[in-house]
Amino acid sequence: MDARNLYKAAAGRYDGDMEYRRCGRSGVKLPLLSLGLWHNFGSVDNLENCIEIAHCAFDNGITCFDLANNYGPMYGSAEETFGQIMDKSFRPYRDELFITTKAGYDMWPGPYGEWGSRKYLMSSLDQSLKRMKLDYVDLFYSHRYDPDTPLEETLQALVDIVRQGKALYVGISNYPVDTLDFVFEYMKQRDVPCLIYQGKYNMLNREPKDSGILDACYSNGVGFTAFSPLAQGLLTNRYLNGIPADSRMARNFFLKKDVLTDDFVESMRALDQMAEQRGQALSEMSLAWLIRQPEVTSVIVGASSARQLKTNLNAVRNTSFSESELERIDMILK
Repeated sequence: MDARNLYKAAAGRYDGDMEYRRCGRSGVKLPLLSLGLWHNFGSVDNLENCIEIAHCAFDNGITCFDLANNYGPMYGSAEETFGQIMDKSFRPYRDELFITTKAGYDMWPGPYGEWGSRKYLMSSLDQSLKRMKLDYVDLFYSHRYDPDTPLEETLQALVDIVRQGKALYVGISNYPVDTLDFVFEYMKQRDVPCLIYQGKYNMLNREPKDSGILDACYSNGVGFTAFSPLAQGLLTNRYLNGIPADSRMARNFFLKKDVLTDDFVESMRALDQMAEQRGQALSEMSLAWLIRQPEVTSVIVGASSARQLKTNLNAVRNTSFSESELERIDMILK
């Protein structure tokens, strides 16, 4: 590669608005915002745009990049894209990055291509490391609870992955609250504590708070990272005036059109007006609502462009809410 084209990270990447919050009782600190590669980094996406988004993230203090084995599309292609970014840009900065991946959902055909068996988790991580061109990941997640595999098998696989040096830390995602005491105690007794729990959490979906997951993590010294903080775009101004042709809802796959009722749009417009009064975009206020909570270590944001990512980055500048503002949000969404 021509040396003139080599990426050089912004000198002031740690001097801006980004803060780093300690992850539970560990030595790890994560940025308030992490970059998720669920969408927009697959084989169907423009590589140069992917690189621009990744550069923008790191230049603005985002050190955590969140992946999974089947992110794309196609399956595995987001990790392949990240592997190219490592080679083109990030290799000199590897020790500044906190790279995560997961296994648990459908990845390849047959009985060993999903869920939580030892065979699947270990095989998947080996493949992920090759795709991302890494010797290890900083964090490996069991992506979902497997009701048919003994929980001890899944957790012991995570423990052994750390002992083999393929991941520095391990965590869980999408596990029911009634499994958490067992998970945390099992891993603690083996000196490989669960670092973090990843769950869907936003103003429209408060299940982690309502179910007790947040409290369980916090009291056990386990971090929590929130995904889908903008409810796939619902908590932005994107759908206030209909369904844009290029939107996720227009594809009617992950985000269904029937969500967009008149009452829902009216609520989003009220939130948008409130955000404007705070000097924020609706997306910024939605992210700030999560960040304000000390139980939340980091919030995973996606982005289709560097410009969109920069808008989301503004959220860290104003994360305080008055009691009346919080009550108003609850009333609007009631």
